[in-house]
Amino acid sequence: MGAIFDAIHQKLTQAFAPSRLEIEDESSRHAGHAGARPGGETHFNVLIEAQAFAGAPKVARQRMIYRALSEEMAGPVHALSLKVLAPGES
Repeated sequence: MGAIFDAIHQKLTQAFAPSRLEIEDESSRHAGHAGARPGGETHFNVLIEAQAFAGAPKVARQRMIYRALSEEMAGPVHALSLKVLAPGES
C-alpha cells in the first residue's frame, strides 16, 4: 500500500465511517494508458458501504466521495471506479 492508497482509506473512513471499505489499486492494469505513472497509485476501484449514503441517489453518493477525495482527484488519481452502497444494499 502506498501513500495515495493510505490517504484514500483515511479520508473515506473519517468522512463516512464505513461498515465496509474495499480499495484496490488497479494501476498495473492501465500501464501505458493515459494517466498511468511508474509506481502506480493512479487508478483505483472502491467499494464503500456506509449509513451516510442511505436515501441518497447514486450521483449524490458519488459526489460525496469526490468531495472527500478532491485533493487526490485533482492530482495523483487519474481514475476512480466507485460502488457506493447504503447498509443492506448490494
